[in-house]
Amino acid sequence: MSLPSRSVKPLQGALLLALSALLFSLMGVGIREVSSSVNNESVVFFRNLVGVLFFLPLVLLKGTQPLKTGRLKSHLWRTTYGLAAMYCFFYAIAHLPLADAMLFTYSAPVFTPLIAWWWLKEPLTRRMLLTTGIGLIGVLLVAKPSQALLDSQALVGLAASILAAFAFVSIREMSNSEPAFRIVFYFALFSTLISAIPLTWAWQALDSHDLGLLLVIGLLATVSQIVMSKAYALAPPGIIGPIAYLAIVFAGLIAWLRWGETPDLTSLFGAALIFGASLLSISRR
Repeated sequence: MSLPSRSVKPLQGALLLALSALLFSLMGVGIREVSSSVNNESVVFFRNLVGVLFFLPLVLLKGTQPLKTGRLKSHLWRTTYGLAAMYCFFYAIAHLPLADAMLFTYSAPVFTPLIAWWWLKEPLTRRMLLTTGIGLIGVLLVAKPSQALLDSQALVGLAASILAAFAFVSIREMSNSEPAFRIVFYFALFSTLISAIPLTWAWQALDSHDLGLLLVIGLLATVSQIVMSKAYALAPPGIIGPIAYLAIVFAGLIAWLRWGETPDLTSLFGAALIFGASLLSISRR
């Protein structure tokens, strides 16, 4: 028995967002590997540069026609939110325990329904509030944040979360006329130009191993952005947003396989809440 047509798009959006979360987790693993020898300014720049290079074959084959847009202002706002969130996130990683930084990053969906309600006038239901609340509790149980959350530097991490939520909603706002690949292209282009500025004082020589990792990180980030943009084009952020919490579950599994980090019972219970919030967010009303 097939699903009603009105249920297909949210389900597709949920599955795409789950895939985006997996790719984002893999990107995080790459950043963790390369950050021991490469500074944050370089990682941010190459992450965005690879995104631009990713689109070169499209431009060579089809020209610039597919990239023409009448929503340049919207793309600039999306870049502003997204790049600012990226810098704040890297700052949080550098100055806070990793668990705290991850908590801030994946708490963005908590703010997404509220921002979508305020900005796009999308309905805010009790179910949305319930799923985001359950998801946040799950993230807290998995991350087990330390006392560093009480430090003033935690405000930067909080800013990363709120800015990321604005970026998600901005994607939804322009998705009625802008396809996913165009949203990601302009984000990569504008972010590359802006993030090149800090390299004038933070440039460092890179070996082939570091360049290879940066290439993989950039590819994972670009594909993740495209998939995420498509997901939010199919369904409102308030409905599928909690599924982004799956990224922290994927990251935990990868950390266990890669570095032997075994989750405790609290983390497993938190993961169960995250999955529960994800399922509740896409269940039929």
